[in-house]
Amino acid sequence: MNEETERSMDKIRLAVIGLGVMGRNMIVQKAPGFPEAIELAAVCDPNAAAIDNILGSAGGVRTYADYRIMLDEGGIDLLYIAVPPAMHHEVATAAFEKNIHVFCEKPLANSLEEAREMAELAAGSELVNAVHFSFPLDPPVLKLKQLLEDGAAGTVERIELFLQFPQWPRAWQQNGWVATREQGGFLLEVGIHWIHMIQQIFGRIARLSSEVSYPADSALSENRAEATLTLESGIPIALSGSTGLPGEERVSMVVHGSQGVIALENWQHLYSGVSVDSLQEVDTDDGIASPLPMLKQVIAALRGEDALVYDFADGYNAQVVLEALRQSAGSTVELGPLYIARR
Repeated sequence: MNEETERSMDKIRLAVIGLGVMGRNMIVQKAPGFPEAIELAAVCDPNAAAIDNILGSAGGVRTYADYRIMLDEGGIDLLYIAVPPAMHHEVATAAFEKNIHVFCEKPLANSLEEAREMAELAAGSELVNAVHFSFPLDPPVLKLKQLLEDGAAGTVERIELFLQFPQWPRAWQQNGWVATREQGGFLLEVGIHWIHMIQQIFGRIARLSSEVSYPADSALSENRAEATLTLESGIPIALSGSTGLPGEERVSMVVHGSQGVIALENWQHLYSGVSVDSLQEVDTDDGIASPLPMLKQVIAALRGEDALVYDFADGYNAQVVLEALRQSAGSTVELGPLYIARR
C-alpha cells in the first residue's frame, strides 16, 4: 500500500452511500458490530428524511446529498456503495480516484463493460476492493461443500436451480429500480448470488443457453427464465425462474449425484439423502466456523491481515454469466476464461 493507506488506522472511517435496505443494514447493524474498528464518518443519500430517520440525533456523522462533495471533502478510508447498480461504476471510479477503499454491493456493475473497467481499475491499484458476496461463506453452503467433499452425493452429475417468486419485487423490497429491466429483476438481484456461489463451489460456468421472457411493459424486468448452464467439468445446471405464479417462493439448488442428492432450499435449509424422496435435513450448526460478516473480512484486509474477500475480479466473473443469461436468446454462448488479474 502507499503511504496514505499504510498509515495506522485506529478506526476505519466509513462512508455509506445509499440508504436502501443494504445501506440501512450497514449503518444500523453491521458497522455497530465493530465499534473498535469502524467509525461512521459520513452518509450520503438525496433523501434527507431517510438520513434523519436512520441517524436520528447521532452526532459526528457528516451528511450529504451529493457523493462527489462527500468524496472531495475527504476524511474517508472506506466507501460502502449501496446505490442502485447503474451508479456503481461512477461512484467506485470516483472513490478510487480519491484513494478510497471500496466495498460494493452486488452486482458489481450495470453492464459487462462497466464491470470489466472496474475490475481492471481495481487490479491496477493497491486499494482494497470487495463485492458484498457472502453466500459462499454462509454455514449451510460451507456444510454443503463439506458434504460434497465427503462424497455424500457421490460424483455430481447434474444440478437444478430454482428461482421462483410469486411476487416480484418481494414485499420488503419495494423501491424504484428493482423491478426495472435496466437494473432489476430476479436474475440480477437474486441469481447473481447463486451464480457466484456455484462458481466458488463447483468451478467455472463455461457455456449456457437461455430463454428469458418479459412482460409487455418494456420498462419491467423478466418474468420467466429457462436456461441450461454447463460447468467447465461438463456438469449441466438447469435453471428455472419465474414470477407471478401461485405458490410459495422457492430459491433453491438441488445437486444430483451418482450416490445421492443434496438440496439447499430457500438459502438456509440443507437436506441430504440417497434420493429426492428420502431427503433429511442436515444440521448446519455443528462447529463449522463461518468467517462472516463480510465487513469483518474487509476490516482485516484494510489492516493488512489475512482476509477472505471477494474482489472486483470475482464480481466481473459473476457478471459474465449474468449478462450472458439475460442476452442468450436461445443460442449457446461460450464464456471466456475467468478474469484473475489480482495483485
